[in-house]
Amino acid sequence: MDNTIGFYDKFMEQYAGYAMIGFFLIIIGAVGAAKLFGKANRPWLAAFVPGWNLIEVMNIVGRPKVHAAFFLIPIYNIYFFFRICIELAQSFGKYSTLDYILVCVLNVFYVLNLALAYNEEYHGPVYGRDAKELRDSRPALV
Repeated sequence: MDNTIGFYDKFMEQYAGYAMIGFFLIIIGAVGAAKLFGKANRPWLAAFVPGWNLIEVMNIVGRPKVHAAFFLIPIYNIYFFFRICIELAQSFGKYSTLDYILVCVLNVFYVLNLALAYNEEYHGPVYGRDAKELRDSRPALV
């Protein structure tokens, strides 16, 4: 038991800054997800409950709820995470390659931006629809 406590103390001495950064990223991500769920007419409380938040993201992008289980499959879950991120961006009318890269690499901040931007609107689920059809059906800028 003393070894475990000693390891934790040593770890926190050396890596306290990284732990603080991780903690703040988790808080920012949860608040951004809560605002995004509200914008998509989903319960904002789901952003703070593990598992339920995945099911709500599946609802936002239009996938069946059972697809949330794909995150439990090793290696495939990495591909599936990127696929869901891109579909989330498409659900809010973002179709450029730059948007796809940003939502995959800077996911926490991109979701926060989608949630807090007044001009971003939820366009509906995109799963199972052709990307060309989605691009053509989006409203034109005036």
